Amino acid sequence: MAKITANITGVAGYVPDYVLTNRELETMVDTNDEWIVTRTGIRERRILKDPDKATAYMATQAVNELLAQTNTRPQEIDAIICATATPDMMFPATANLVGAEIGANNAFGYDLQAACSGFLYSLTTGAQMIESGRFKKVLVIGADKMSSIVDYTDRSTCIIFGDGAAAVLLEPNTEGFGFHDCVLRSDGSGGKFLNIYAGGSLHPASHETVDKRQHYIFQDGQPVFKMAVSKMAEAAQEVMQRNQLTANDIAWLVPHQANKRIIDATARAAGLPDEKVMITIAKYGNTTNATIPLCLRDYKDQLKKGDKLLLAAFGGGYTWGAAYLTWGI
Repeated sequence: MAKITANITGVAGYVPDYVLTNRELETMVDTNDEWIVTRTGIRERRILKDPDKATAYMATQAVNELLAQTNTRPQEIDAIICATATPDMMFPATANLVGAEIGANNAFGYDLQAACSGFLYSLTTGAQMIESGRFKKVLVIGADKMSSIVDYTDRSTCIIFGDGAAAVLLEPNTEGFGFHDCVLRSDGSGGKFLNIYAGGSLHPASHETVDKRQHYIFQDGQPVFKMAVSKMAEAAQEVMQRNQLTANDIAWLVPHQANKRIIDATARAAGLPDEKVMITIAKYGNTTNATIPLCLRDYKDQLKKGDKLLLAAFGGGYTWGAAYLTWGI
């Protein structure tokens, strides 16, 4: 019996219409376009301005496009995994809100929270579901309304993040296409350098936490940057070595879009030239869980069936990892 692999059979995404440029940020905080571009590679980001719409809305737009693209009925979906750091609510899960909106009444769903590595973790989890033989169609979503947790008076973080969503459909394959291997790691001691201090069970919301602006992202940039550079590169190298892959074998590096310098360091560690690296950070910023699937969406027309892809991510907490798959569309 041929081995079952989890193949990506479709990818779609959504970004809001509103464009927040570096020039506009210059009017909000003490920063400038040259400083932002030089240090991050970001020129603009998309923001969901409607206060009545959140992560589930963006995810639903992406999923509806994906279902139409793959000619999939919502009732065919077995499971929905939504990677998000900005759920609409603590519960119900954003995945379940999306499921209800699209009419996926035969699916179970849940959210997975691993900061910016969440989509990679979710893709691995969804792949294992398919490989088990018990599930035939699994939706994996990466979606975040980062503007809801960004302090626009903090110039160290407000320049980085944007809003967006993207999703892939995983289905069984016996021809060698799809998900092959991954390296996933975490180190909770890094939580003190990148976190949201309040809002959980340790520091529930109160007048004091709101007044102290403790429900926004906190980041100590230098240790996070150093760790991201080393760990994304290490994970990518480990996956390549474990699967006896060389730079010539890899068609594309699909990195988390946190910082252009981190992306460049990961590419160097993998021995990959710039033309083999997917880059969307300039126009979207860091959309957290949506960065990797948005890359796949934007580069879809350049991908060829049989291309070997190396995915890599790093997130707060710390979380990080890399994965190897063969494009099968």
